[in-house]
Amino acid sequence: MTTATYRTARAEDLALMAEWAAAEGWNPGLEDAAPFHGADPQGFFLAEVEGAPVACISVVNHAPDFAFLGFYICKQAFRGQGIGMGLWTHALGHAGTRTVGLDGVAAQEANYVRSGFTRQGMTRRMSGQLEGQGDPAIRSVTPVDLPQILGLDRAACGYDRAAFLTGWLTETEARRSLIAPEAQAFVTIRGCREGVKIGPVVAPDPETALRLIRAALAALPAEPVFIDITPQSPLGAVLESLGFVETFAAARMYRGPAPKGDGRLMAVASMELG
Repeated sequence: MTTATYRTARAEDLALMAEWAAAEGWNPGLEDAAPFHGADPQGFFLAEVEGAPVACISVVNHAPDFAFLGFYICKQAFRGQGIGMGLWTHALGHAGTRTVGLDGVAAQEANYVRSGFTRQGMTRRMSGQLEGQGDPAIRSVTPVDLPQILGLDRAACGYDRAAFLTGWLTETEARRSLIAPEAQAFVTIRGCREGVKIGPVVAPDPETALRLIRAALAALPAEPVFIDITPQSPLGAVLESLGFVETFAAARMYRGPAPKGDGRLMAVASMELG
């Protein structure tokens, strides 16, 4: 068995991890990883063999009772040697007694069950084309909106992720966030290597969610459009009626009690990271 060592990943390691994710066909957002790393700089990990990185994972602690696991990748030549499992065990220790969530590929679902995770549904990646449309009731997020958004997100997700959202909502060249203050709803869109991804989408109903999505596309137009729909989200049927198709699905799983949201989370921020 190949001997590996494990260490906490640094900010400069994120680009390599994103390259691996892209090679797996995940098409991550161009700037997705940084807000997660900023929320928990100790929550990204690498396995190294002879000083060279060969596997990665993230276990981001969002709250005293919740963490999310993602970016679990082992280079092909080093699979089946216990390296990935060693890194998995090492990283999960970072979560302590927190509930841990993940979106797991079908090939690994049985392994996740053996690690104590329980399936709660499927996160579905919908892909299609949609024309952007501005909306006078929807505008760009400003710093004064942060308290409202944090409250909406906390209720929608069932846990607090204030540190992550503070970074995620910061506008960059490749990322925009919009809010419909009266509708109690918000959305983020960001550029990817291919097209754009939209999420999270927090809205009281799928019609408001669609208005947010169209407004986001008016702010950052591109195609194709990818939206990772939460289990049982009514937004999925609306997107299908507009020609969107499911291109990927992952099992939403939890180790520990699953968080209880209020049903407003229509689409997740990132299937790869949480």
